[in-house]
Amino acid sequence: MAKTKTFYKCTNCENTSPRWIGQCPNCQEWNSFVEKVESNLENNFLHNKTSINTEKLILKKLFDIKTETQDRMLSGYLEWDRVMGGGILPGSFIILTGDPGIGKSTLLLQVANKISSNKKVIYFSSEESLQQVKNRAQRLDIPENSNLLFSDQSNLEAIIQVALIEKPDILILDSIQNCSLSENSSVIPGTVGQLREAGFLLCKLAKENNIAILITGHITKEGHIAGPKVLEHIVDGVFYLQGEDKWQTRILRSVKNRFGTIQETGFFEMGTDGMQEVPDINRLILHEASENPGSALISSIEGSRPLLLELQSLCVTSKFGMPQRIITGIDPKRIILIAAILEKYLHIKFSSQDIFFKVSGGFKIKTTSCDLGIALSLLSSYFQKPLPEKSISIAEISLTGQIKPVNQIELQIGEAEKFGINKIFISKSQKLKSSSNTISFKNIYELIKLFPE
Repeated sequence: MAKTKTFYKCTNCENTSPRWIGQCPNCQEWNSFVEKVESNLENNFLHNKTSINTEKLILKKLFDIKTETQDRMLSGYLEWDRVMGGGILPGSFIILTGDPGIGKSTLLLQVANKISSNKKVIYFSSEESLQQVKNRAQRLDIPENSNLLFSDQSNLEAIIQVALIEKPDILILDSIQNCSLSENSSVIPGTVGQLREAGFLLCKLAKENNIAILITGHITKEGHIAGPKVLEHIVDGVFYLQGEDKWQTRILRSVKNRFGTIQETGFFEMGTDGMQEVPDINRLILHEASENPGSALISSIEGSRPLLLELQSLCVTSKFGMPQRIITGIDPKRIILIAAILEKYLHIKFSSQDIFFKVSGGFKIKTTSCDLGIALSLLSSYFQKPLPEKSISIAEISLTGQIKPVNQIELQIGEAEKFGINKIFISKSQKLKSSSNTISFKNIYELIKLFPE
């Protein structure tokens, strides 16, 4: 007989353990380990004399594989189409996720209406009734004679049958967490097992029938897609719609895209009549930027575009034993690190200061090219002196206090100069083709000259 061994596998991230444990150490999910039995395949072959049937297995060279050029389906929204990699590709499987109420359904409904003018689109709403969907469509000024087809069916088995009969170009499912696998299924909607099985079925439907499938999904409080990690692996694209309640700006960001670039961003503004594109987001940001002490402009590459952002800091003498660090929009450790570098080499006691720091507009940044801007913002607030007008910072700071060059500097400088910014702070070692508006620094000691007594 073939030898078997028992082990336990996490249903969320497929992490394995030789014994049952309550919380997965990999994905932190509770009660997700189930017992599995693994057979020794080598013994199966030796004792049962079985072999894989290779009669139907056909091997091909690249030369023999036929390909077809498929035109992407454009929505007419330039921001959406760019993030998608130039439009929606037939046969692709895409998930759009974000916080509740952020505008996922609104954006998908508007996109679906645009594409339905020349493509067949079916919109399945498992969260809202058809009357609620119509009310939303009326608020978005979608005409009643639109070619868009609707259904409030939430049974995935029935949805697949309709898709096989109707053969739409695009199928939209809002949302996957509210779908049941079948009428007789005992699996509760929204559970790990349901999401995994539904994901595999929809992926098979998309690939075998060349139907582009767009689904919406909920996220956890940590900001990840709710459900098993395998759902993120089988889809072709993962797109996040982000924003804050007090800001009307919405950011569509690609996290995974097999048919385009990742970290590409598109900007929309939520209004009473739905989502409106904001193609020139930098003009809007700079219009609201302040010139007070503590304010500094930086540039960050988001996908293929440079984004000009305002950093704001407030440094005050702490009245507590442990100084406060309240930071939003950027990794707090980054601010603490830059403050420590300034204290080490410039002997400014940021360790006795409360530091309040934010990225204006509710944006979030991860790039290290904002280091110089962070340092100048902190120094500006500390000395209570504003930075020079129409200035921007684009450079990284090393642990030794050196100002380091960054990538794609020409693109960022060009975008800044387009808006009349004529003082661009960069690294002295940065290689440039030509620019008369740059001011270079070798190390942080030279930053003090921007704040004369």
